[in-house]
Amino acid sequence: MTSKHLFAAVAIVALAAAAPLAQSPDPMLGTWKLNVAKSKSPYKSGTSVIEAAGDAIKVTADLVAGDGTAYHWTWTAKADGKETAITGTTPYGPGGVAALTRVDAHTMKVVGKRNGAEILTQTIVVAADGKTRTVTTKAKDAKGQPIETMSIYDKQ
Repeated sequence: MTSKHLFAAVAIVALAAAAPLAQSPDPMLGTWKLNVAKSKSPYKSGTSVIEAAGDAIKVTADLVAGDGTAYHWTWTAKADGKETAITGTTPYGPGGVAALTRVDAHTMKVVGKRNGAEILTQTIVVAADGKTRTVTTKAKDAKGQPIETMSIYDKQ
């Protein structure tokens, strides 16, 4: 399992962190497909389904790595900055958590941790037209070298 897998997995998780808005539908909600051609990503496919769950959101995510390894996980959380456990088969293994914060209607931040240590930060932005979402990840690889990735998702 590589740190690149971790970054992409948390990216998908982070894409879903927004709580529904009172006046309009949350632009983070829906089904999103990874646009591999436009992304800097170690995955050959990816889909996330993000739906309202009361005052929280539920995420179901699937990724297939370049080597064919498949990952599937779910989580439910509020965008309140509190750590939330992620369950299922993820590229970053057991014990992963994400702390999510909404910046505005189209932007959110996530901090990913494993074994109590911060491993990445992300910024997720849904385009004004609601058709695409960009996830920028800043992290360190297993050797401590900085990595920056960008994943583009298209709303289905």
